[in-house]
Amino acid sequence: MKNIFKTILMAVLLVSIFSCKQDTHKYENEISIKNYGAENYNLSILIDLSDRISLKKNPNPTMEYFQRDLGYIKSVSETFTQHLKEKRIRQIDDKMQLFFNPEPLDPKINSISKDLRIVIDKNNASKGFLNSINANYTAQTSKIYTSAIKDDNYIGSDIWSFFDNKVKDQCIENGYRNILIVLTDGYIYYDGTLIKEKNRSTYITPELIRKNGLNTQDWEKKIKDQDFGFIKINSDLSNLEVLVLGINPSKSNPYEEKIIKAYWTKWLAEMNIKHFEIKNADLPSNMDKIINDFILKKQQI
Repeated sequence: MKNIFKTILMAVLLVSIFSCKQDTHKYENEISIKNYGAENYNLSILIDLSDRISLKKNPNPTMEYFQRDLGYIKSVSETFTQHLKEKRIRQIDDKMQLFFNPEPLDPKINSISKDLRIVIDKNNASKGFLNSINANYTAQTSKIYTSAIKDDNYIGSDIWSFFDNKVKDQCIENGYRNILIVLTDGYIYYDGTLIKEKNRSTYITPELIRKNGLNTQDWEKKIKDQDFGFIKINSDLSNLEVLVLGINPSKSNPYEEKIIKAYWTKWLAEMNIKHFEIKNADLPSNMDKIINDFILKKQQI
């Protein structure tokens, strides 16, 4: 009888200890998530306004690429406002901004982009202002794409130079969670920044991939052994997170998508960017959760 009593007592103690541990773990997780929600965001969007959005050169009957971009931007702004609304007013000190590189020739586009640089804190975080962010971003970015397409003068995409010269000053601030969303097809090309150092370059195009002999099944070995990739940028961007959306490889090379992603992965990793994702062009409805998770769920990484 004594042995039975001891067995029951031990079982009760074990259950109690296990329950306490679970409660403690749950409490720690709740504290972690609450602290995470109180973070201040410095959210930047970099738009590639090259001929990838041209209705003549790159038409898409399912959904034009500029419309996909607008859908992605809508998801980004909605996620940003969701983050704001989950904070107490006195905790709000957040930023969202939009960039191009190079800047479009149309001064109206540059003027609109300045209006899309939002700084929000406890002094202006009214309910009305929070509710206006999404509609404003959707309307204004639509004007940017409409103007660029109408102008039909695509001057290229100098994303490499943006990371080299501007990211550290314009997209990273101490005390913030710095997130950069890049909308691009993955190709980089700008006449003013064409540099080549051995097998590294500041650009990537279907022609370059073909010229480098990377359109074969041993492309991965060639990239590793011969050190193909973007020219390394000597900056530590470990305080930056990057989400690349819209990769759209040429259909002429079955390995093109993997090569583009390999270039980007190698480049971002060399800048010490630890949290990044690279996603293909897809319908906005399919990308909404990806965007939301990337921006809001850092605690799971």
